[in-house]
Amino acid sequence: MANDFVKTFVQMCKYLQDPSHVARFQNLCGVKGTFPVKAAKPDSGQSEPDFPGLRKRVQHGEQGSDVTVGNGATGDATAPQVNGMQGETPDGTSANVDLDTTRAKPLRKNSLTGDVGQEFLVHNKFLFYLFTFGTELGNEMFFIVFFPFLFWNIDALVSRRLIVVWAWNLFVGQSTKDMVRWSRPASPPVVKVEVFYNSEYSMPSTHAMTGTAIPFCLFMLTYGRWQYPFLFGFCVALSWSVLVCVSRVYMGMHSILEVITGFLYTLLILAFFQHTLDKIDNFYMTDHYAPLVIIVSHVSLGLVAFTLDSWSTSRGDTAQALGTGVGAALATHVNYQLGLLQDPPLSSLPLTLPPITIGLVVLSLVRFFIGVAVILVTRMVMKAVTIPFLCRLFGLPSDDVRQARQHMKVELPYRYIVYSVVGFSCVCVVPLLFRILNLA
Repeated sequence: MANDFVKTFVQMCKYLQDPSHVARFQNLCGVKGTFPVKAAKPDSGQSEPDFPGLRKRVQHGEQGSDVTVGNGATGDATAPQVNGMQGETPDGTSANVDLDTTRAKPLRKNSLTGDVGQEFLVHNKFLFYLFTFGTELGNEMFFIVFFPFLFWNIDALVSRRLIVVWAWNLFVGQSTKDMVRWSRPASPPVVKVEVFYNSEYSMPSTHAMTGTAIPFCLFMLTYGRWQYPFLFGFCVALSWSVLVCVSRVYMGMHSILEVITGFLYTLLILAFFQHTLDKIDNFYMTDHYAPLVIIVSHVSLGLVAFTLDSWSTSRGDTAQALGTGVGAALATHVNYQLGLLQDPPLSSLPLTLPPITIGLVVLSLVRFFIGVAVILVTRMVMKAVTIPFLCRLFGLPSDDVRQARQHMKVELPYRYIVYSVVGFSCVCVVPLLFRILNLA
């Protein structure tokens, strides 16, 4: 009985991992590739012959004419295909683009190889923009906007606890990727609508993890603290999560299995934090040894993540999240010790949204734009200073930033220094600036 269950489970996992389901979903949503006649190995790396689930990471500069580029296109291919059929679409019609079809390329080039990806056809612009928005909900720029706005204008306690969960959740997800080492869905048949993260491993989907952790943790932290219907909060969280998860399949970055795994993995992480998050937050604020514990724990986790595999954006993203967590946690400690930012008393709960007036909207927007400007300038200055300094310190050439950052001794301190300062600025410096400008 147990053996039958295991066999059924394994077969189901293999079925959900099949890239043809991703390609079929993309075709259903109106995305068609322009693949060449001759397709070589998938662009996400070369498969290990004895271990089909594993792959070797393609290093920058190793691609030759027989290795796929971008969305699986080979360098010596000539005639284009649409979803594998030269000159015509799967239904037999001409491959010429009609008025309702848009030719597009990935918005951002590959972060490791610099590859810009291959052109594809979009027959449903609404779904393209919808899922592009959905996938952006898991990218850096969204967090730069979302966490500060929540902290400065709505609820500082919720925001700082959300950052804790986000940082640890991303560390667990990215580290799991580098241990499992599954390749991205093969292209062809999958169309790579996005190639920025194409050099990373794919199991589990960390976009699905963050896209689940943020809305459901937000729901977990605000329900009962803020006054709103349970069904409304749950539906918003579920819709947010589903949009991000489905968008990763649409983008051709993950199989169905990887997205489902990321979703379920995050639910386990949230179950752990449900009972410990309050204790962690109180420790960060009140304990005299908190700064030391914060720095040592986060840096240690970063070192662990950087030893799991060769250089990739996943390691940088992990260090970036942990660095932001360090800065936010240290700022939380400083705010509490100096009495700079007090949480509302328990007697005032549940909180209610104030009336939405023009004055309130203007004040919120002024705070937001001033704060984001400070953060972006801080990040820009720290980036400009940190990388050349680290290259000079370790005797590395600084003319090629991408190459320099592939060294752990540059990338790890760079991410920690820059984003810990950004996190500290968001939680401590900017609110202090608001008090000085009488915007608090």
